[in-house]
Amino acid sequence: MSKLVIVESPSKAKTIQKYLGKDYKVTASVGHIRDLPAAKLSVDIKNDFAPKYAIVKGKEKLVKELKGMVADSDAVYLATDPDREGEAISWHLATVLDLDINTKNRVKFNEINKTSVLKGMNSPEKIDLDLVDAQQARRILDRLVGYKLSPFVSQKIRRGLSAGRVQSVAVRLIVDREDEIRAFVPEEYWTIDAKFTNPPSKKTFTATLVSDENGKVKITDEKTAKEYFTRLTGASYTVDLVKKGTRQRQPAPPFTTSTLQQDASRKLNFQGKKTMKVAQELYEGMEIKGVGTMGLITYMRTDSLRISEEARNAGNAYIKQIFGDSYLPDKPRYYKTKASAQDGHEAIRPTDPSLTPETVKPSLTNDQFKLYSLIWKRFMASLMAACVQETVKVDIKAANEPDRQSGKYCIFSANGYNVTFDGYTKLYEVSTDEKEEKETDLPELKRNDELRLRSLDPNQHFTQPPARYTEASLIKELEETGVGRPSTYVSIVSTILAREYVVREQKQLKPTELGEAVVKLLKEQFPNIVNVKFTANMEADLDKVESGEVDYIAMLHSFYDGFDKTLEKAKNDMQGVKIQLDEDVTDIPCDKCGRMMVVKVGRFGKFLACPGYPDCKNTKPYVVKTDAKCPVCGGNVIEKKSKKGYAFFGCDNYPECKFMTWDKPTNELCPYCGKSLFKRKGGLLVCLGEGCGFEKKAERKKKTKTEE
Repeated sequence: MSKLVIVESPSKAKTIQKYLGKDYKVTASVGHIRDLPAAKLSVDIKNDFAPKYAIVKGKEKLVKELKGMVADSDAVYLATDPDREGEAISWHLATVLDLDINTKNRVKFNEINKTSVLKGMNSPEKIDLDLVDAQQARRILDRLVGYKLSPFVSQKIRRGLSAGRVQSVAVRLIVDREDEIRAFVPEEYWTIDAKFTNPPSKKTFTATLVSDENGKVKITDEKTAKEYFTRLTGASYTVDLVKKGTRQRQPAPPFTTSTLQQDASRKLNFQGKKTMKVAQELYEGMEIKGVGTMGLITYMRTDSLRISEEARNAGNAYIKQIFGDSYLPDKPRYYKTKASAQDGHEAIRPTDPSLTPETVKPSLTNDQFKLYSLIWKRFMASLMAACVQETVKVDIKAANEPDRQSGKYCIFSANGYNVTFDGYTKLYEVSTDEKEEKETDLPELKRNDELRLRSLDPNQHFTQPPARYTEASLIKELEETGVGRPSTYVSIVSTILAREYVVREQKQLKPTELGEAVVKLLKEQFPNIVNVKFTANMEADLDKVESGEVDYIAMLHSFYDGFDKTLEKAKNDMQGVKIQLDEDVTDIPCDKCGRMMVVKVGRFGKFLACPGYPDCKNTKPYVVKTDAKCPVCGGNVIEKKSKKGYAFFGCDNYPECKFMTWDKPTNELCPYCGKSLFKRKGGLLVCLGEGCGFEKKAERKKKTKTEE
């Protein structure tokens, strides 16, 4: 007989099997084997919220096979992922397979390599029932809110809608941001920008008017801008001040789940779901040529910045060997984890820092290589010395002869820097969603240098509203406000997109009319459900359940008893009330009754429906026409959506004509063959007509001052 090890992933099972050898049999549960059935509430509210679990549909055969394996084994070890969800899976397995809960049969691996796996197998623990309770509490909370609140929202707005405990808060954040954008009143301001050279150097640099003899300059209208422009006619420009300094830029800490998803979005254009899928593959392990089977990164669901001294020493040794002693800081750098963090696992890092991305590239898919490179570089950079920069601030005095006589002058300012030691930037640069203040690469300048003016331009600007959330910035906001946890960010974003409460435009998240209606209803009737602080406090309470400080049944009562009363009150207050959504009326008549069809939004996106429902139930697919004609058959080119929600374009004669393209249709025609031109990324206009090949750069429309 052998020893049985149960994990949740087949690929993880394959990796661990190679480490443990023939005395062990490693198998997978493929996630949860038991859960709350979806067909009903499955929570006995009157009996202290007792959950009514059942075997997941389709896994009956697997459970039978697992029971047979248990009967044939000397010992059983549960090696699911080292977090709440993994602990719950182990507990369900132990319960269904009749394993003793008090036996030390739970093993955990923060990283999957031979050393860590053998160490974990030699140090089994009991199942942590506090972690299980925390997972059960979250599952029951979400079920109560979803199954109790969703019917109310559906009845008041539209059939088939749902509301979630954490997802509703995320939608509210996006709606609130949209309200800020609508309410924003732009303010006009002007800048006077000059370009200079310092002969004999031909290098051009830019400076901006910042002050005059009366102090700081603020230009709010075109008239004042023209006055300054006139005043500077014929002026001479002299370097008045050169101030040099030194600054150090420190590296970012290694990744947490949140920062990994943010950086993968900005740098790799990965959506959160894709990032976590690829990270899971890197964690679970694969065959690495010349090395063997191993996991390449530590566990990827974490909010901690802690790293082991063993990993630090291995990373430092590599940096010293490749870059030299000067690339290590004088003292090791320790990053402080947030007080609210669970700190259950290390930060995300490579399991073996000596395995560079290029070393493992032949063994990885393209996506795996990109993400591993990001994780490896961020970790190694976090150990390295700071980047040292020499900063330069230059003030340029400008005055024409009359002003000089009367003591009047203007000051232009330019800032720049040059890197004196690259430090960690040799490997990695942090990216953000915010626009950073630009600094000019300045030539060597000295006080009293006479500069040559190349151009002087008054430029109109308007203050900008706050930007819409991207997936990256929303995850950052959720983390900073304490809403959700590392394991939930992906499901939050995926759910609100799938429910059509939010749409993705380029990278930005924009609320739909439906999303705004749901948030408005919840804010009015269930303010706590969409209250950021209330939801964050509940997350903190779940953490207290995990640490054994709070009883999870008491926690459920503290939420549900008030929620149930609020729900009953809302039902009474809104009896007979139905919220009407604005519907776009089209010029397309209904085939059955002749009414003009309206645009509606369903589970699978927009569709056309007859406004005569329920008397007339006719529906049609919603088609977005473009100005272009199909280069193959001459049909209309229409916009379509891929399964992942990306827009592409195809012929409306499909399936007879299978033309499709990712290039954007235009209303311009090819001068050679007369067919429609399509615009590619980068602004290239191309003809897709067979055998034509015409292409040209798109003319950039010059913005007016108002448009800028």
